[in-house]
Amino acid sequence: MSQSVSMKDVARAAGVSVGTVSNVVNRPDTVTAETRTRVQGVIRRLGYVRSESARQLRAGRSRIMGMLVLDMGNPFFVDVARGAERAARRAGLGVMVCNSAQDPSEEAEYLSLFAEQRVRGVLITPADATGRTLQAFRRHGIPFVLVDRVAEDAAESSVSVDDVAGGAMAVRHLIRTGHRSIAYVSGPAGLRQVQDRRTGARQAFAEAGLGTDRLHELPAERLDVVAGRDAGARLLGLADRPTAVFCANDLLALGVLQTMVGVGVRVPEDIAIVGYDDIEFAAAAAVPLTSVRQPAVSMGAMAAELLLEETERPGAAPRTAGARRVVLQPELVVRRSTLVP
Repeated sequence: MSQSVSMKDVARAAGVSVGTVSNVVNRPDTVTAETRTRVQGVIRRLGYVRSESARQLRAGRSRIMGMLVLDMGNPFFVDVARGAERAARRAGLGVMVCNSAQDPSEEAEYLSLFAEQRVRGVLITPADATGRTLQAFRRHGIPFVLVDRVAEDAAESSVSVDDVAGGAMAVRHLIRTGHRSIAYVSGPAGLRQVQDRRTGARQAFAEAGLGTDRLHELPAERLDVVAGRDAGARLLGLADRPTAVFCANDLLALGVLQTMVGVGVRVPEDIAIVGYDDIEFAAAAAVPLTSVRQPAVSMGAMAAELLLEETERPGAAPRTAGARRVVLQPELVVRRSTLVP
């Protein structure tokens, strides 16, 4: 009903002008108490709701921040979104969260939607490794901040985690616990996070004086449990099976763990497993999972705060210089999946 009731309907029922109704809604202090009470009563009776989108178009500033992540099925991104939402709400804004499903075409469609809705700004974890979708989005003049990705363009701000350090941290732990042959279950080759975690793993091998040929990569098309189960099956089929596996995220690690437990391979006695992100399910797994923790909530909040700073600049257009890059540090959380009692 509220969508069909206009300000004119309220004015007619209350016996006042449309301008008076507008003042009651937007500037109530400018209307006498008697008139204000009468108009507010009619608003409640008719169920009138002001058009926020129309108000935003008149004001030229939206109260919505767009957010585009790789996979809302991954609890890591849920935590990132929670942090962004908290920061946005403190500033009186809402967050429209969308899921690219790691698909560049989906990413392009959602960015077009954000442009159509004239959102205040956009937080994005890019799915398109070529950067073409973001390049096209720039022409709209809407500020954006990269999340969980280091900005390479001098004009872009970003909040990320040092994934090279995280990958090295995971593999150093496995080497310290006696492993010399380790598998890396990666994700989509174009994702910078996947590449950086691989780089870190190789650094740990080099530091230990071990050849990187001992790091066996098992590619995964997606960063989810199903892909992890598939990688686990391939791992079981290797003639010279590694004694440990490092996964590019926890969902992959949980999938590998499911496969191992399902066929009676003991974790960590027969094979040790390390994940990445430290989602809530990592600690609750059948064998609690060692993982590299990312400060997801803090990452989302910091990214939203950077975006708010961007939108407060004159013109709110993307920077030409002086962009900010915040790089957070990961933390290794050791649990049962790598520790033989």
